[in-house]
Amino acid sequence: MSSPTTPAPLVDTGLRPTDDRAWVREAIRKLRADATRTSDTHLIKVHLPGCDRVDLYLKDESTHPTGSLKHRLARSLFLYGLCNGVIGPRTTVVEASSGSTAVSEAHFARMLGVPFVAVMASTTSPAKIALIEREGGRCHLVDDPTAVYAEARRVADAAGGVYLDQFSNAERATDWRGNNNIAESIFEQMSMEEHPVPAWIVVGAGTGGTSATIGRFVRYQALDSRVCVVDPEHSAFLPAWQGDGEARLEPSRIEGIGRARLEPSFLPLVVDRMLGVPDCASIAAMRFLRERTGISAGPSTGTNIYGALRLAAEMEASGERGSIVSLVCDRGDRYDETYNSDEWVAAKGHDLARYAGVLASAWDDGLWTG
Repeated sequence: MSSPTTPAPLVDTGLRPTDDRAWVREAIRKLRADATRTSDTHLIKVHLPGCDRVDLYLKDESTHPTGSLKHRLARSLFLYGLCNGVIGPRTTVVEASSGSTAVSEAHFARMLGVPFVAVMASTTSPAKIALIEREGGRCHLVDDPTAVYAEARRVADAAGGVYLDQFSNAERATDWRGNNNIAESIFEQMSMEEHPVPAWIVVGAGTGGTSATIGRFVRYQALDSRVCVVDPEHSAFLPAWQGDGEARLEPSRIEGIGRARLEPSFLPLVVDRMLGVPDCASIAAMRFLRERTGISAGPSTGTNIYGALRLAAEMEASGERGSIVSLVCDRGDRYDETYNSDEWVAAKGHDLARYAGVLASAWDDGLWTG
């Protein structure tokens, strides 16, 4: 009969090393200070001559230091990484992005003094690469655009770093209950307006994080606002909301929104309505907004405007009074060689004239003819 095994003595391993805790505290302070400086971007009231019953407001996210709505997401992703212990003073930070998210993440990486690598398709324009490099980031190019996610993870693993993965982590990195998020900022700024609780909040979806944050917040606060997500052509979000979760064969042609696959951060159940917006309509609307208000913004803002005007005309027609809030997502000067260029638009075959009358009718007369 064998004798019982004597248990091994417990080993006191002590506390986890804390050499980096002071750096983490300082890094979090810097990010929270940035939030204090920049979170309350301007909320602009836009007069719609044809919609006397409806007030339209645009929250101008282009005024962030990195020029876009993605400034909020990038800051949240860095805070998420710091508070989960995966970002330290020597961590290489990696993202799969060639656009505004990479620009903003490069900005915060430089603020904290850590390396940043953006993984993107080799077809990315030199102008986009220059924006990321200007903020201190390094661009890693791949020939197959569908491989950027796997390659970003490989690059992070090889460097002993972290892949931020905006498309999976956007909805979980933002505190949707409040704490300086975009939803809380919108409702605080609306509190003194005639219709402080918007009938609709209109946003596009790239990662899905913004619509998830706003949709959760209005439910948590027991508000009557409804969330409308506007979606460009070739995007998987609208079909998924309708019950078709299959990936699309082509990517979105409207930068910043629309995805060829259903991203984990997009939460269909917190979205009250979705509107598909033709790409030509998005481009026409960004130009229309500049002509009527002087606000120069990118094509995803055009998608927002097209959807917001449709909803305003519907409210006007039904006699409903209230307000609509949408976003200016980024600055228009980023698109001077593309969406703002008549030559580029013509080369892509976009017929903007067909939507000019639709926009003018909604704006001037409150009638939707689309």
